[in-house]
Amino acid sequence: MESGPNKVGRRDRLIGRGIKFRHLRVLAELLDTPQVSAAAARLNMTQPTASRLLAEAETIVGVPLYERHPRGIRLTVMGVTLADRARRLLRDLDQTDREIEDMGRGTRGTVNIGAVTGPALEIILPVIRQLRVTHPDIRVNVSVDLSDKLAGELLAGAVDFYIGRLPADRDPRSFVIRTIGEEPLSLVVRKGHPLTRKPAPTLEDCVAYDWILQPQGGLMRTTVEAYVLSRGCTLPDRVLGTSSILLTLALIASSNGIGTLARTVARFYADHEGMGMGIETLPVAEDMRVTPYALIRSRDVSPTPAAQTLLGMIHERIDSLVPPV
Repeated sequence: MESGPNKVGRRDRLIGRGIKFRHLRVLAELLDTPQVSAAAARLNMTQPTASRLLAEAETIVGVPLYERHPRGIRLTVMGVTLADRARRLLRDLDQTDREIEDMGRGTRGTVNIGAVTGPALEIILPVIRQLRVTHPDIRVNVSVDLSDKLAGELLAGAVDFYIGRLPADRDPRSFVIRTIGEEPLSLVVRKGHPLTRKPAPTLEDCVAYDWILQPQGGLMRTTVEAYVLSRGCTLPDRVLGTSSILLTLALIASSNGIGTLARTVARFYADHEGMGMGIETLPVAEDMRVTPYALIRSRDVSPTPAAQTLLGMIHERIDSLVPPV
């Protein structure tokens, strides 16, 4: 059995040949973009520097790591393998740094979390209020976005966990997932809208107006369209697509348009104790729901002590909303 200096030298072969973290950072960024210029910008370096580092990495490894194409570069199978390992290594180093800091500070630390809008209001907001009282030295950064974006942030290490949905192209075996429940939707209009004066408005009455929905292809948009069609109605002729809740609310408040929001969000903005935005929900399509959302984190990344504290509080909040069967 081989041992001694030869075995150690083989184990550290890439380090011995000169591979550096700068090489690995460029490769890791190229998993997300074929443009060297874009990768360089995200790393705050020039394109020539990034190109030189990429060429150096290929020389050090000794196999082709990328191919050039009119629209940029494409990593080879070997390049993808090294880039993926590089991303994990860099993420693990960042994670280790944070864990050491948290261990030194006890209950101090920073937790980055993500959520789609409904759970952000119904679950995350109450937990943060509680956290400020019980653990004032834990800092929380919240990213509110669509599930596709949040899943990418989780894989990149930008968030510790998120509440949303797992995109269909992600392998669920790579994640720890706690399903929470379906997300009811509401049709929302301004106060004084003609339909609020109608004794029993119907879905067919609603489709005669302008609608404000997610852009084409969004989960909520496809859910709403499928629901409308399944009830034997035609789709609205005039639809404005936007993923901005602020713009949706502004359009609802300033027109006769009908918006679709998660019920939790609609109630928050309609309630005088919340935002009191001068909107109200219609008693129409009250059984319309988006597919279940979940609490999701990476299986191969252990939560920091601060993240574990926040996760425990979120689990308690979920239990209070959805008691175990």
